[in-house]
Order: sequence, then C-alpha cells, then structure tokens
Amino acid sequence: MDSSVKFNQSLKNKRVIILGGSSGIGLATAKAAAAEGANVVIVSANQNKIDSALKELPKGSTGFAVNLSKEEQIKQFFEAAGKFDHMVYTAGENLTLHTIGETDIDEARSFFNIRYWGAFAAVKYGAPNINAGGAISLISGTASLRPGAGWSVASSICGAMEGFVRAMAVELAPIRVNSVVPGVIKTNLWGSMSEADREGLFKSQAEALLLKRVGEAEDVALAFVYLMKQQFATGQNIVIDGGAVLV
Repeated sequence: MDSSVKFNQSLKNKRVIILGGSSGIGLATAKAAAAEGANVVIVSANQNKIDSALKELPKGSTGFAVNLSKEEQIKQFFEAAGKFDHMVYTAGENLTLHTIGETDIDEARSFFNIRYWGAFAAVKYGAPNINAGGAISLISGTASLRPGAGWSVASSICGAMEGFVRAMAVELAPIRVNSVVPGVIKTNLWGSMSEADREGLFKSQAEALLLKRVGEAEDVALAFVYLMKQQFATGQNIVIDGGAVLV
C-alpha cells in the first residue's frame, strides 16, 4: 500500500449499516459516516424514531424497523440487505443498576438480548454480506474495566462483548472486527434515571475525569469512523472515556 492510499482511506460511496442508528451514539455515527460520504442505512425497532432520524441525515439515507432482540428478524433483514461495506452495532436499552443481592436474575438475563445476543446475531447473519476491506464495529463499555457497585450485569455484558470481538477477529478474518468502549456519555441511555439523578451523575463524573467533562455521542462516533477507515486494526477494544479507567 503506497502512502497516498494509506492517508486517503475514505468512506465515500461505502455502504454502512448501523444497528441502533436512530438515536444516541448510533445516530451520531450515522451522521459522521454520512459526512465522510458513506451511504447510510439505519436500523432500530421504532419506526417513528427512524423517521425522525432520517430527517437529520442526507437524502438517500434509508432506515428499517427491526426488533434486534429477535434473531429471525435480524436474519430476514440481512437476507434482504444485500452487500455492504461496514456494520456498526450500537443498540441497547436502558440498564437498571442493582447490587447483586437486589438483582432479579430473569430481568438481568433480558438485558443480554439486545446488547449481546442481538450483536451476536447481527454478526452471524451480516458477516457473509460484507465486501472485501469491510469491517464490523461493536460497542462495549468501561464497566468491564472499572465497574462500580451495582454494575454487575453491565460489566458482564461488556466483558462478554470484548471477548466476542477477539474471537470474531480470528474467525472472520480478513474481515476486521473491533469495538468501541465508551465511558459515561450523554445519551438517552440514562433516560430511566430522574433528571436530578442524571445531572448528578454527569456532574460527579465530569469532576472526576481527567478531561473534566462527560463525553458526547459525537466523541464515540469519531471512534467508529476511525475503525471503519483503519485497515490494520482488528480484535481491538478502543477505549473512549475521558480518562475514566485511569482515575
């Protein structure tokens, strides 16, 4: 690869499918990829959110309603989707934090449906359609690296995802498989908390972080774009956390 190619990796006319792309980090990633010239396809369960998100994306962007907790729907989507270049999976519902003694295990199992098994199914059925040079980018979180009390389920999901990334990088090579590992990011993920609790969380996190601010969805989106363009990284879990794991 000559230097002109090395420094001019582009998403222009690349087809990028973003599962969980109608809000938060997924929508920010869709906007960032579109700004680089990609043809963006967003997927989520809520058609109204898809319609609203498409108004914020360039003409030609498309969206599909798929329940990402249902394997059969994911399979059907990819059977109809055809070939594409990059897949990003950011889907997840709001987590409820409980200490282990207060955790309902059946409820805890349900949190894996979209966040882990949905991603697993997307990789299973999406990987055969990825063009040469393409990549899969999943999402984890710093709960796996530095969990607090009450984070047992979130930490377990994130740890499982990071192991899955490494396994798929080996199994699916030369398709590149990586993940982004965000810290606390201002998104609708925290919508189950009261406004006062949410703002208190953001304030305390900002004070503790090395960069003295809580992350924005756009910070994480840049990492996803990097992983799409970076042709020599696979099996990596890229931390974007404002320094949270260091303090």
